[in-house]
Amino acid sequence: MDLHLVDVLISLLTLTAMEIVLGIDNIVFLSIVVGKLPKEQQASGRTIGLLAALGFRIGLLFTVSWLASLTNGLFQVGNFTVTGRDLIMLGGGLFLIAKSTSEIHHKMEEGETDLDTGSSPSFLNVIAQIIILDIIFSVDSIITAVGLSGDLMVMVLAVVISLVIMLIFSGKVSDFINEHPTMKILALSFLIMIGVMLFADGLHFHIPKGYIYFSMAFSLLVEFINMRVRKANQSP
Repeated sequence: MDLHLVDVLISLLTLTAMEIVLGIDNIVFLSIVVGKLPKEQQASGRTIGLLAALGFRIGLLFTVSWLASLTNGLFQVGNFTVTGRDLIMLGGGLFLIAKSTSEIHHKMEEGETDLDTGSSPSFLNVIAQIIILDIIFSVDSIITAVGLSGDLMVMVLAVVISLVIMLIFSGKVSDFINEHPTMKILALSFLIMIGVMLFADGLHFHIPKGYIYFSMAFSLLVEFINMRVRKANQSP
């Protein structure tokens, strides 16, 4: 087999795997915001939101020179040099923390009353939130992808494949999270943790993502055990 083709395939598999792993954040957030829509709009909300996000992400790939400039200093605060990427990470982190905290407060203090009172968010509002968060998550992953592969078509193909996989599994993940209240709180807690990680990254305090994903996996394992125990206790 041609060595160049082997290199291309390895790059494609590596980038696709990276995009899927980083897409976990997207699926969790998407599950939360789409779950607030009426039941009949949730499937179309997930599809349109992810397809729109795919379009924006591919568009970002075609602005590689602009993405590279995001790591250049814009201004200084003391000895701290602030870049465009830093501002995006800081803003995205604060948005995730505020949004997730608000959702937890709503569930704890007010209960699930939005759909009953007709005050559920608009369809366009949910789509806009999905796109905004996808762009925030995309900036870092695309900058990493540019460093891993200089082939634009390989990067585009990896993004398309990862988004298709997310689209296939997002419905099941969303239904599972929304059917289990404790899982929804856990998902919101994950988003707060991811928001803190993004904010810290914007301040140049790098938290290895492996720690985040390990803690998420451990928490999920504990919650699955709790669900099995509750189910066993409810059995006659």
